[in-house]
Amino acid sequence: MTDPALDTLLLPLESGEVDLPTGARCLFLRARAGRSLSSLSDFDVLCEQSFAPDRDALQKAGLSVEAETQSDGFDAVFVLPGRQRQEARAQLARAVSKTRQGGLVIACAPNTEGAKTLEKDLGDLLGGAEKLTKNKCRVVWQSVEPGRLDQDLMAGWLTLDAPRPVMDGNWTSRPGIFAWDRIDPASRLLADHLPETLKGMGADLGAGFGFLTRTVFEKAPKVTGMDLYEAEKRALDLAEQNLAAFKGKRAMNGIWSDVTKGIEGPYDFIVSNPPFHQAGKADRADVGQGFIRAAAAGLRPGGEFFLVANRHLPYEQTLSAVFANVSQLADEGGYKVIRAVKAKGGR
Repeated sequence: MTDPALDTLLLPLESGEVDLPTGARCLFLRARAGRSLSSLSDFDVLCEQSFAPDRDALQKAGLSVEAETQSDGFDAVFVLPGRQRQEARAQLARAVSKTRQGGLVIACAPNTEGAKTLEKDLGDLLGGAEKLTKNKCRVVWQSVEPGRLDQDLMAGWLTLDAPRPVMDGNWTSRPGIFAWDRIDPASRLLADHLPETLKGMGADLGAGFGFLTRTVFEKAPKVTGMDLYEAEKRALDLAEQNLAAFKGKRAMNGIWSDVTKGIEGPYDFIVSNPPFHQAGKADRADVGQGFIRAAAAGLRPGGEFFLVANRHLPYEQTLSAVFANVSQLADEGGYKVIRAVKAKGGR
């Protein structure tokens, strides 16, 4: 797949607008793999990525990856900011904090995902910004100079995506996480249809900040434990905080991984509100279909899978192919809740 934002991010290097010496120490925040990363082959590059599928792809490409680096003093910091504005501003401020004096911050966003705002924000932070546009994206850059840096703005922005109490203090979350300050209606609908009779060891695929797992623990006393699978490590860390009351009472294990590559098991039951976006806004039915196949493989014979999804997503054919029995429990507000049972013979 093409990645216009990644290609455009590295355009200033390819065009000569930005010149870095061979061996320059570079940090890439929210890094993604792609062919254009060959533009960084002459540099000492560290990638920071807390999203498991991108982490896996970067490692497969031979790059060094950390979920959250403590290193600083980089000659250049590249960043592909998230779409959520508070998170994006925090990422820009973090990029500046990781850059040596005189070093460069280089950022890029699609035009439809805040490119103009990104240019203004970097300019406000660093006293101006250069730019190039291509691929319906905008790349902006500026050197970090103490005389131009707005220190107060940077200090404020660094905390914009910090974990905080939300929903009357009942949960801890942070900007940038899916539905970070609310319980999304699809998860709530699924929670309403989970039976109190669930028992044994379960799994939550795409666990987010822990809502469905906490619901299961509160609703089903015979559940002995849950494995939480989540691609975004920042969400998984929040889930641990949100489930602290059950520590020592129920078995819990957070697994930072790409569910579509398979899960452990066997589990007595699995719950899931699969993501249907990755990078970008387009629907990705293949991700949910991967979750369904992983669930089928991870359940014991006779085990139950409870799934919620947008009504229009084409999951029924995949469900029927890997489960013996599939039934719809609800169809409300544009979402469907489905129960699927694995055959006792194995399918």
